[in-house]
Amino acid sequence: MELLETQTLLTRLEGGVLRITFNRAESRNAMSPEMLADIESVFAAIADDAEIRAVVLRGAGGHFCAGADLKGMMGGGIKPLAPGEQDPIAAMNRSFGTMLRRVQNAPQVVIAVCEGAVLGGGFGLACVSDICIAHAEAKFGLPETTRGLPPAQIAPFVVERIGLTQARRLALTGAQFRGADAVKYGIAHDCAADTAALENQLATTLAQVLMCAPAANRVTKQIILSAGKKDMDVVLDEAAAQFAACVRGPEAPEGITAFMQKRAPIWALQEKKL
Repeated sequence: MELLETQTLLTRLEGGVLRITFNRAESRNAMSPEMLADIESVFAAIADDAEIRAVVLRGAGGHFCAGADLKGMMGGGIKPLAPGEQDPIAAMNRSFGTMLRRVQNAPQVVIAVCEGAVLGGGFGLACVSDICIAHAEAKFGLPETTRGLPPAQIAPFVVERIGLTQARRLALTGAQFRGADAVKYGIAHDCAADTAALENQLATTLAQVLMCAPAANRVTKQIILSAGKKDMDVVLDEAAAQFAACVRGPEAPEGITAFMQKRAPIWALQEKKL
């Protein structure tokens, strides 16, 4: 694919992996409207790209994302609404939820590499990733209520990620915590003691993802995300049809034959050559 040019992101595609780096290091990669739109645009552009098997989200300058750019939001002052006018603040806030859903529903495996500040909107992005790897010293939290704001678009995704009980405590106290606790809460899957360990864990995770059949991974993610959102019989009926389609497609015969012949399937061999 031809990568989109963006104002706030660095993108690199290599070996079926798209690496997206938030590039506002001067603000700890705080989420500006431009950055929000850039993330949405990139994920929209890759939605139908079967060649991209994984997306790695990371921040420049040692920080993942420090949340919304409050300085930018308040910089021009808050103008009163005219009668009947739609509130532009509400529209901007809602667009953040749209972006989070876009990332969550991406057919690719989304991996968040969390270093430094993982706050507010950054916390939300960690919660919609498929796999989250945290540096031990990364600082996670939902500080919105300490700023007089609710984590309006983030909170529902936090509840989905870690459950109502823990989400209530974290959102209503503004508590901040490190990488090991992020694993304990179920936000992150792995905690790395230092940068070298973080890179090793990312490399291991990508190698595991790239051993999986790409179409099977896409179908599996779709099934998992539908659980709890549709009637269970509907989920199981759809899953059965998807299973049959995979059996009749090119990946299952190759994967099963490779297993019986004790060799890597062709898609894994292709990735090793890249």
